Amino acid sequence: MNELVQRLSQGNHPVEASLRPNKTVTALKESIDRGYVHIKFTDTQGGTELGVKLDPEASNFNEVDFEQQQGEVHLVGSLTLNYVKVRCIADIDLKTLAGKGHLEPIEEVNPSVA
Repeated sequence: MNELVQRLSQGNHPVEASLRPNKTVTALKESIDRGYVHIKFTDTQGGTELGVKLDPEASNFNEVDFEQQQGEVHLVGSLTLNYVKVRCIADIDLKTLAGKGHLEPIEEVNPSVA
């Protein structure tokens, strides 16, 4: 398995919501509404930013108040990183737009077929 995927699959790592042009709760809410968010793992060399297609069934936005910027969103989604299909799981605090996250490998993809 790829070294980066393996590393990010072991334990929780610091993450932040990667939002452009402005890093705001409103921008995060808009990303969630589109079903696609960018999560940055900050403890890798240079940081690793991943585009995550959200799984609305597995994610949880019920315990947050976007207007008051309170609570923690539980984001779950899938992507392919270095030919490995993974599930990204991240908990982001609305006050700081940062939190903890990790990857769960689903399967390796053969690069000659992909």
